[in-house]
Amino acid sequence: MTSSDGAMHNCAESAYTVDSPREYVAAGETYEEPPLTSSVVETKVNRNSPEYEKNTRRMVDLVAEIKNQEIETQQGGGAKAIDSQHKKGRLTARERIAKLIDPHTPFFELGIYAAYEMYEEWGGAPAAGTVTGLGRVCGRLVMIIANDATVKAGAFFPLTAKKVIRAQNISIENHIPTIYLVDSAGVFLPLQEDVFPDTDDFGRVFRNNAVMSAMGIPQITAIMGMCVAGGAYLPVMCDHILMTDGSGLFLAGPALVQAAIGQKVSAEELGGAKMHAEISGTVDFREPDDESCLQRIRALVDKMGHPLAARFDYNESEHPAYPPEEIYGIFSSDPARQYDMREVIARIVDGSKFEEYRAEYGKTLVCGYARIGGWAVGIVANNKKHVPTIDAATGEKRIEFGGVIYTESAEKAARFIMDCNQNLVPLIFLHDVNGFMVGKEAEWSGIIRAGAKMVNAVSNSVVPKITVICGGSFGAGHYAMCGKAYDPRFVFAWPTARYAVMSGDSAAATLVEIKIKQLEREGKKLSDADKKELKESIRATYEDQTDPRYAAARLWVDAIIDPAQTREALIWALEAAALNPEMKEFKTGVLQT
Repeated sequence: MTSSDGAMHNCAESAYTVDSPREYVAAGETYEEPPLTSSVVETKVNRNSPEYEKNTRRMVDLVAEIKNQEIETQQGGGAKAIDSQHKKGRLTARERIAKLIDPHTPFFELGIYAAYEMYEEWGGAPAAGTVTGLGRVCGRLVMIIANDATVKAGAFFPLTAKKVIRAQNISIENHIPTIYLVDSAGVFLPLQEDVFPDTDDFGRVFRNNAVMSAMGIPQITAIMGMCVAGGAYLPVMCDHILMTDGSGLFLAGPALVQAAIGQKVSAEELGGAKMHAEISGTVDFREPDDESCLQRIRALVDKMGHPLAARFDYNESEHPAYPPEEIYGIFSSDPARQYDMREVIARIVDGSKFEEYRAEYGKTLVCGYARIGGWAVGIVANNKKHVPTIDAATGEKRIEFGGVIYTESAEKAARFIMDCNQNLVPLIFLHDVNGFMVGKEAEWSGIIRAGAKMVNAVSNSVVPKITVICGGSFGAGHYAMCGKAYDPRFVFAWPTARYAVMSGDSAAATLVEIKIKQLEREGKKLSDADKKELKESIRATYEDQTDPRYAAARLWVDAIIDPAQTREALIWALEAAALNPEMKEFKTGVLQT
């Protein structure tokens, strides 16, 4: 069987002989596997309800807002800067990518919100002045990293370096061939102290080049403009180096050379494509223009060998039984509203088939097996339905609140995560979590011990982990559900995501109380109106910081996705993860029991 990345996936033979008389199949006869019994989620959604319509309108508005902002960001430095790039005979970064990837195939952009509403004192840096994402070249999945020369001549801001490093880290984790389209003036000097020295700064890019090469991850670089100073090391540390006429590759440009050693030399003579092709021997292919350079890259990718087959199970993909757009009406971002996460899952997974694990236990977390785009996955998801349960200690009935992780649900999830590692099943985490349960009953039940068990299983998990933040993702619940610190291969967020230590209302109430006590110690008294104004001010600031765009600007989130396209995003991520067949041994160390 062949997946869409071209890798082969072997299934069990359908014809065989055995010795047991009860199971005997005569030689030459075909044994037919009995059909699998899969649980198709039976939808209970009322599409005509006012709540469904209200949720749909809200989500449509949010998705439209996000997409309009992305379209604006894709203009880079604006029409004037784009025109200037064209006058040099060069394409823009996104035009280059469109011509590089296979015709009529999508480009899955990552990090488009990087540096959003940042560096405004310098005129801003849309998408941090670089474009990164996944695409297909000659049918192969590749990571593309392209400098956007329309944004400050492609200079590296602090977030630019971090964005490139994030893309490289995704390539390293998933063994993705990587193509760099270089057109950069180097470090943005006014901010050099935040670009130059640290482990997640500019120098890490070249370190990653070397590490990727040693790992056998193919890297191709095309110099399609300026490539100067320390940035000149990036292309030379890759497997293949291409360069277009009119581009420049040098450690120091003509002005700096004259200032440093008094030597007068033209840019072409110092580090032009002809010089590097004929004299220094630095570049492998010299190309007359962008178009021919991109075609040469495609030709090189076409000759690459194929990776080993993935160790994760793959079958033919099947569309969900229900339209993904119905997620708009099902999901509610209102903390006071309930919804069933199984209904969301049914619109993401193949055939809407979901094998729920321990369905009657620890019900505020939903765990189970499914397929997405043909790939077998395990899903761990917060459920926002309040559920009745029986207290194990007293035998009394009680209600567990949706979105809260209780002792039973944490223990169930830990066991499920370990099962997925045992059976080489990638994990998907769907967040809408308020945190762990608190209070005397929770503490007596061992909530800390159970939470530690779940965090241990997530931390030591060796199968690919992919995180989708649908609603709230607060406090220790964020950690246990595989937040960014727990090495998910990809982190996606819906426009409704909220990402913080606690919710805005809770934080505002806490911070206001602290502020009031501080003022009282200073002998000041606040009126009720003053207290209300203070609370609203703190809440507004906190809400801005919990917005997914704030997180995406700082690269805590790889992409803000349309909920109706969650399945597509997960398929991109799973196909990328399948390129890396290596799997470490799963160990948990000392596990809380």
